[in-house]
Amino acid sequence: MGQSPPMNPEQYVQQKAAASGSSFYYAFLFLPRPRRAAITAFYAFCREVDDVVDEVSDPGVAHNKLAWWQGEVAQAFKGQATHPVMQALMPHAAHYQIEARHLLAVIEGCQMDLEQTRYLDYPGLQRYCHLVAGVVGEVAARIFGQADSATTQYAHRLGQALQLTNILRDVGEDAMRGRIYLPVNELQQFDVKAHEILKREYSERFTALMRFQAERAYRLYDEALALLPEADRRAQKPGLMMASIYRTLLREIEHEDFRVLHQRISLTPLRKFWLAWKMQALGRM
Repeated sequence: MGQSPPMNPEQYVQQKAAASGSSFYYAFLFLPRPRRAAITAFYAFCREVDDVVDEVSDPGVAHNKLAWWQGEVAQAFKGQATHPVMQALMPHAAHYQIEARHLLAVIEGCQMDLEQTRYLDYPGLQRYCHLVAGVVGEVAARIFGQADSATTQYAHRLGQALQLTNILRDVGEDAMRGRIYLPVNELQQFDVKAHEILKREYSERFTALMRFQAERAYRLYDEALALLPEADRRAQKPGLMMASIYRTLLREIEHEDFRVLHQRISLTPLRKFWLAWKMQALGRM
């Protein structure tokens, strides 16, 4: 059998983004080609550093890999990218005002995942969400065609909402990795013990805790949409698609009574596509 030719950077990031099966992919489908190329490369970068934490079992090795990525970002902004993800992303960086600090913040968020398995309170969790989702939202908003500086606030708030939804969906999966993102003082407030989550034990207390978290996430979606300037509403449709998909996912989790400890509740690809199309064509959630 002959070997298939090596992938170029654009093919590499395309495959990385598509393979994740993420809702983000559906939001990218409707973008014009240059913006789609930029967001696909940026998303592939986020996946690449995120995978270091999720797939490398030795924390020392993972730390070294993230340190390598920090060096690669510095090199790339000097015009010497070596990784296909950075080679695909750098041609778009200046045009869409993507800065090294953005990429380094995402890496810093992943480092937090290596060093911390609990968050004492919501402000501590917010800091983590800011790095792994708020900053991602900020870069995405620029790529989508942000014209009003106030849109950055919207992007940060939406990033928080999406990340909190992710956290609620993945409580069981994260617990298997020894991580509980739900703030410790809120576990105490609802009298939910960490070992109950780790053992996948449901209770009315757990449901009440999750409902409290879900209400916070809904508030964040509402606040984000209220912060979006009218002038940027059209350009930011991909972000609004994400909001629509994730808000629907949150409703689904609620509908299933927050049974997230033994399963991953998700939407079908067709449903995600439909929600994205509805936002694109009708401007409706």
